[in-house]
Amino acid sequence: MDLESVTDELYGLRPDRFTAARNARAAEARRAGDRALADAVRALRRPTLAAWVSNLLVRERPEEARSLARLGDGLRRAHQDLDGARLRKLSRQQHVLVTALARQARQLAADAGQPVGEDVQHEVEATLHAVLADPAAADDWASGRLVKPLSAPVGFGAALADVTAPPPERRTARRTERPAQEQREKQEGRERARRARELREELRLAEKEAGAREEDRDRAAADEEHAEAELREATERVEALTGELKEAERLRRTADERVRTARQRSHEAERAAREAGRRARDAAARAEGAPEK
Repeated sequence: MDLESVTDELYGLRPDRFTAARNARAAEARRAGDRALADAVRALRRPTLAAWVSNLLVRERPEEARSLARLGDGLRRAHQDLDGARLRKLSRQQHVLVTALARQARQLAADAGQPVGEDVQHEVEATLHAVLADPAAADDWASGRLVKPLSAPVGFGAALADVTAPPPERRTARRTERPAQEQREKQEGRERARRARELREELRLAEKEAGAREEDRDRAAADEEHAEAELREATERVEALTGELKEAERLRRTADERVRTARQRSHEAERAAREAGRRARDAAARAEGAPEK
């Protein structure tokens, strides 16, 4: 058993089975004397439902995953080259592919016995958009070991929308004709940037809080497993003692029966001895009274 194989196994499981399997593997490593492996396994975090569904997609549909990765490469190159025509074409493909893959992922989850709702499907779609935008996110997703959903880098979507908007000459003409609107748009852009910073900070705090809650949940699950183990041990001990008590009762009954039997035989022997004594006395009396010849 090694960390790589255990990690791959655990992140292929449904989230509701993850913690028990992880703790069992950690206990197995500890019994084998590999404390470092046991600690490393114990540190693995349970994936959220959306992360598991995303992992399931890349594990069960590797060819579609590669198609999405190729589309992401094309989108990023077109974005860097400011190739509006190609970017518009790829963007249309992006929306079709992401929607189709998210639906596939939802169906795969249902087939695996874990139906999910539209909120999880939306989180999967966000993960797929992040894969398209960020090579690092694509690598994380390709590993099939996500712990939480991914988000596209801030600015990529806005830049993509800007390049896929109407040709620059028309926008320039409108801005020339309406300088006041341009000023408002700049102000709105600054406001959006400020709001984006606030949202990023809220997201960071929420993720930190979620991480802390997950750690609390994992500790509670470990405590529960320990308590269950103690309960099983106590139950086994009770069963063993119950068996011993039943055997002791059987032996007591057998001994009691032997005592009664021995007592009855003793009484019978005593009666026989008294009877024999009486006969002996009678015989002696008769012998004394008989005339001598």
